[in-house]
Amino acid sequence: MLTDLIDIGMVRGIGTALVLIAFTCVTLWAYSGKRAKAFEDAANLPFADEPNTKAAVRKDTP
Repeated sequence: MLTDLIDIGMVRGIGTALVLIAFTCVTLWAYSGKRAKAFEDAANLPFADEPNTKAAVRKDTP
């Protein structure tokens, strides 16, 4: 029967293999060259609301 072939160790091993495959896929996706621009834009989001100091100086000077 199927229960004779699969025990808790086999289930844990399959689970570990699936998590390893998922981790590898996410890591490759995150470091792929196609995603570099999107991650660069996301990294600069905290600075998006800061005023541009050069533009502010130009507006104040006559």
